[in-house]
Amino acid sequence: MARQRIEFGLKSIGKMVSEEAKTVVAIYPGSFDPVTNGHLDLIARGAKIFDRLVVGITRNLDKDPLFAIQERMEMLEAVTFDWKNVEVDVFDGLLMDYARARSASVVLRGIRAVSDYEYELQMAMMNRKIEPQIETVFMLPGEAYSYLSSRLVKELARFGGLPKGLVPEIVEQRLRAKFV
Repeated sequence: MARQRIEFGLKSIGKMVSEEAKTVVAIYPGSFDPVTNGHLDLIARGAKIFDRLVVGITRNLDKDPLFAIQERMEMLEAVTFDWKNVEVDVFDGLLMDYARARSASVVLRGIRAVSDYEYELQMAMMNRKIEPQIETVFMLPGEAYSYLSSRLVKELARFGGLPKGLVPEIVEQRLRAKFV
C-alpha cells in the first residue's frame, strides 16, 4: 500500500513538472508593411513574456502591400535577430489554423486606441469560437508609439516626410528607396 502511494505521488509530481515545463508559444500576426518601432515595442515585450514568439506575416489579399512578403520577412528578421526566442514566418489562411499548426496557445495583439479595441475584440471572440484553447492577449504599445501605424508611416514616406524614430533604420532606408 505504501509503495502504491509513493508511485502515485511520483506520477503526480512528474505530471506537475511536465505541465510547468510547458513551452508557451505566442503568435504575433500582422502585415508588417512595414514593421514600425511600435511593432518592435510589442515584440520586445512579448519576447520577455512568452517562451517563443512567432511573428507571423499575413498574406492579406485585401491589402495592396508596399513591400513584398520576402522584403517584409528580411526586414523583420534583421530587426529581431537579437531575440533568440523570436521567429519570423509567413502564413495565409485562418489564424487559428496557423496557431494550431505552430502549437501556439496565445495570440498577441496590439491595441492603440478604442477603435482598435472594437475590431480586435470581434476578432478575438471569433477566434475563441473557432479555437477555445487559444487565448488572445492584448498589449498596449509604449506611449511613444500609441499613434503609430504602418499606414501612417507609408503615407509620410510617400510625401518625403519620414521623421526619425518611427521605424528601424533598415526600414527607413527601404522606404526612401521606394519613394525616391
